Amino acid sequence: MKKENIVILGIESSCDDTSAAVLRDGVLLSNVTAGQAVHEAYGGVVPELASRAHQQNIVPVVDQALKQAGVSKEELSAVAFTRGPGLMGSLLVGVSFAKGLACSLGIPMIEVNHLQGHVLAHFIKENETDTDQPEYPFLCLLVSGGNSQIILVKAYNDMEVLGQTIDDAAGEAIDKCSKVMGLGYPGGPVIDRLARQGNPEAYTFAKPNIEGYDYSFSGLKTSFLYSLRDWLQEDPDFIEHHKADLAASLERTIVDILMKKLRKAAKDRHIRQVAVAGGVSANNGLRNAFREHADKYGWKIFIPKFGYTTDNAAMIAITGYYKYLDNEFCTMDQPAYSRVTLR
Repeated sequence: MKKENIVILGIESSCDDTSAAVLRDGVLLSNVTAGQAVHEAYGGVVPELASRAHQQNIVPVVDQALKQAGVSKEELSAVAFTRGPGLMGSLLVGVSFAKGLACSLGIPMIEVNHLQGHVLAHFIKENETDTDQPEYPFLCLLVSGGNSQIILVKAYNDMEVLGQTIDDAAGEAIDKCSKVMGLGYPGGPVIDRLARQGNPEAYTFAKPNIEGYDYSFSGLKTSFLYSLRDWLQEDPDFIEHHKADLAASLERTIVDILMKKLRKAAKDRHIRQVAVAGGVSANNGLRNAFREHADKYGWKIFIPKFGYTTDNAAMIAITGYYKYLDNEFCTMDQPAYSRVTLR
């Protein structure tokens, strides 16, 4: 018998976004996120500044999420929170708040793996009739600033990492190349915007030759850096004159690397339900590649809405909802963890 009137508050604070979401019976009622612009001046997230900003944001963000959902805290069935992986200082703010709120209300807590949340973002329902969700088993390409993984998803709580990066993640490579070009941080949105105006075949960069389903992006990053150094010696204004083509060629190379391994996994496992998740899934070139593969290989693809690509509490809340149905609660003594893959 299906449980009803389950109201889950999700809290996400793994990096530099403070987010809270409320869902009832699997349907999203609110999803509020506060970003942190302070890191742009430093070319990357500064952990100490991030944790301090979370402390300022957590109460108003949760308050807004409850108000937008039209839900009082007394109506909550459980609090789901990101336990890890992520920045320890940032995680501690969300974890501590979740523990305090759950204890004060006398309701259970549900710990969520951040990476599992990204995968399950495809199951967020915005209304009762929303049924566009992957069927198990499916493959999920999880790509972000910190992760590049191909995951075989057999159930919400049964995920097998088939391949992952052995060095840099795809998003990390994009950010570093963007920084070298002087385009600022975060580099992903800037590269994506420029790439739409450039020629993806203008330049060629090194692609790795790694066995199996694993990825490597350090060689590409080095190839990009050395190529740029040589071109700048010939023309000091080379980047300014060719930045759109550079961005398009970089994006094309990264997408080709990602899709080659994903094609192999889909073929070897005989799976045609294929999803993408994580911050880099907002990239226009990657989204187009998924659509092209759907046409060419008969894949049924699942591309998240832009609001669910970056860190958000809606994905934590939906994961918490499934765990609630299985009575998977955690105790008050569970600490945050900074490093772990899917377990």
